[in-house]
Amino acid sequence: MRIKLEKRREPSKLMQVVTPIASVLLTMLVGVVVFDLLGIDGQRAVIDIFVTPLIASYKWQDVAVKAAPLIIIALGLSIGNRANVWNIGAEGQYIIGALCAAGVGLAAGAAGGPIIIVTMILAGIVGGSAWASVPAALKTRFGVNEILSSLMLTYVALQVLSYLVGGPWKDPNGRNFPATAPLQPDQTLPILFSGTTVHLGVAIAVVLPFLFWLLMSRSVFGYQVRVVGSAPNAARHGGFDGNQTVWLAMLIGGGMAGLAGALEFAGALKAINLGFPSGYGFTAIIVSFLGRLHPIGCLIAGIVLAVTYVGGQVAQTTVHIPNATAGIFQAMMLFFILASDIFVRYRVRFMPSAKAAVQPAAGE
Repeated sequence: MRIKLEKRREPSKLMQVVTPIASVLLTMLVGVVVFDLLGIDGQRAVIDIFVTPLIASYKWQDVAVKAAPLIIIALGLSIGNRANVWNIGAEGQYIIGALCAAGVGLAAGAAGGPIIIVTMILAGIVGGSAWASVPAALKTRFGVNEILSSLMLTYVALQVLSYLVGGPWKDPNGRNFPATAPLQPDQTLPILFSGTTVHLGVAIAVVLPFLFWLLMSRSVFGYQVRVVGSAPNAARHGGFDGNQTVWLAMLIGGGMAGLAGALEFAGALKAINLGFPSGYGFTAIIVSFLGRLHPIGCLIAGIVLAVTYVGGQVAQTTVHIPNATAGIFQAMMLFFILASDIFVRYRVRFMPSAKAAVQPAAGE
């Protein structure tokens, strides 16, 4: 007996919606079992990770602030993934975007106001795009795999961060701690709700998915990305330039990662230290796939992943599990969503073995 995978003519749209939900539920179920086997109250841990951040009145603002960069980065990555352009270096573009915004803030000195804030945000977008342009150029000019080049540039970005915050940009009043000087109060993003930490970047993260939905569903560019990703030969005969699509996908992905870095710097952190890399660029890859590469899906998936971040901190206090447990849950979700994709795109068929197929029938 052989098992054969046959590609479906068209994946079920219903299953494409159901499988991300099933992946989250399956992750919760496996989490309960694993925690119980480790001697930890699994049900309590899973409830604290996935449910408590949603029902605790004091946690919603933490979820909103953590979801914002995940959503913004995932939106940019989704465009590339749809075009089969795999930008794995969003973390590096996120770091460079934040550094560019910090450079503007430091250069402005005591000056502040909307012009400085807007300039910081634009600098973040330009910085992220410029960092992503390197793997785009290597791919279109020399055929270098963008997965490797963009990922390796992440570690270069970490070295740039370490050099700047430990050297030229080090706060002279920071007691020798490697960090930039904090932003002036009028250089930070405005708070949307008094008494909370919800800044303007959260509102941008809520609006952007709808703009991206219009871009992908109502523009020639969105059609070009879909055709290049699903049928590259047809796209070539249709006059769409594959290299142009690579460039646009990488620049948009890098720009969104840089925007997220600038907003995180100017909204939540207000200074950069060696602990600034948060893993948002890597987690946004999970958000992108969990959201089915759809802008509204990314919005919902970003909130789900942010819940696991905040819930992991809650469970760390209540059932004393490591904070890194949230990362394990995120990895499980990615595993289940990718595994379920096999069954969405392929049909499993049981075939007789080759030996049985050639065996003569009885009586011959």
